[in-house]
Amino acid sequence: MRTLAFPKQFLWGAAASGPQTEGSADKLHESVMDYWYRNCPQDFYDGIGPDTANDFYHRCQEDLQAMKACGFNSFRTSIQWTRLIRDFETGEPDEKAVDFYRDMIHTAEELGIELILNLHHFDLPMELLDQGGWENPRTARLFQIYAATAFDLFGESVRYWTGFNEPMVIAEAGYLDGFHWPKYRNKGRAAVSIMKNIAVANALAAREYRRKKRNGSFGIILNLTPAIPRSMSKEDLAAADFVELFYNRFFMDACIRGIVSEKFQSCMKQAGIDFELSKEEKHLLQENTVDFVGLNYYHPRRVRSRETELITEEWTPNLWFEDYEKPGVRINPYRGWEIDPHCLYDIAMTVKNEYGNIPWYVSENGMGVEGEERFRDENGIINDQYRMDFYTEHLEALHQAMEEGSACFGFHAWTALDCWSWNNAYKNRYGFISVDPVSQKRSFKKSAEWFRELAESGLLKTASGSENSES
Repeated sequence: MRTLAFPKQFLWGAAASGPQTEGSADKLHESVMDYWYRNCPQDFYDGIGPDTANDFYHRCQEDLQAMKACGFNSFRTSIQWTRLIRDFETGEPDEKAVDFYRDMIHTAEELGIELILNLHHFDLPMELLDQGGWENPRTARLFQIYAATAFDLFGESVRYWTGFNEPMVIAEAGYLDGFHWPKYRNKGRAAVSIMKNIAVANALAAREYRRKKRNGSFGIILNLTPAIPRSMSKEDLAAADFVELFYNRFFMDACIRGIVSEKFQSCMKQAGIDFELSKEEKHLLQENTVDFVGLNYYHPRRVRSRETELITEEWTPNLWFEDYEKPGVRINPYRGWEIDPHCLYDIAMTVKNEYGNIPWYVSENGMGVEGEERFRDENGIINDQYRMDFYTEHLEALHQAMEEGSACFGFHAWTALDCWSWNNAYKNRYGFISVDPVSQKRSFKKSAEWFRELAESGLLKTASGSENSES
């Protein structure tokens, strides 16, 4: 057995989001997710929607105390635009929402839990989608107004802010692959427009934060799904290179470097898409890069050159590649996701070697499992050894990269408490704490005690090797 030591100031905790935990109580506006469920409840597993989620809105203090019992010294969640803002044009806040978020921040501070507050987690106000959503550049300006209100209200109390969680998913899930509202498929031109406007929105929020001279940092949360080619053929390598460029590097380049690469622009020209940043937009991105980045990693993506015909009326990135399932790899059968911890090492070294070793942290990593009730032991505790093994392997890979100089400052699991996962609802569970979606009863899983010991000691015990190692 080997023991790996993490730095004393390392952030240990988990991530969640407002729409997945708070529920809809007292909200003045519908988000796209609220609207989707109201109109298409049949799309949601077991017909469970976002109206209650795990009721964090009413159980905030109790749940934060439970997180502290799990050893957390930090926690990321998001403010709901549809909760905080009464008037989207002026940024006028709703006082009930202000009271809720202030109470949450105060409780976390009293418990010694550092908050990382995110501003957007797939929950665009439905009124704004009706006006074009992220395809409309005006939405970025309204986002700036919302961000300014949040910074005015809570900026003195919270040191870490991020504009978006997984912005690529907004374009990918809603406009390319059709598994989030508005459920469009193969609308490549719209997806690229959305990507550009969100990059601009994050830069506007970063500028707003710095103008207010808050004593903290502003970043973004990105999901990286490393592209692995089926073979070393020229065609497969080109497919993987494009997937990496389009799905992973666009937001990394725009938000960390402040540029849109010539390679990306050349690909868009080849696709017949007029991608043009104005002089003002170029300057905005260059002058308002992020202070840190959170990176969500769950699994790699294996791809090959397209071999099956895709019939579509307009260009879509899927025309230039297709997904490939490699036989014999380890898979989480409940999600269909490959398990490859070494990719986290690769991500960490990419940040170090290609993005100036910007301060970063693992903002999500986790294993969703269906039917966890069957793993309850004689004491009624869910024995989720599979989750502990999953985290151990990924933390081991992360530690190796940190030993080699990658500037990672924390690790957040997904998630603290079982939560509502969009149209998958409660099908797969991720938390250290079990939640019954009907009774809302909470109970600690075995992994909660394991994580507490890890977070409080900073020591990870692994099955390999025999020497101690310290970062």
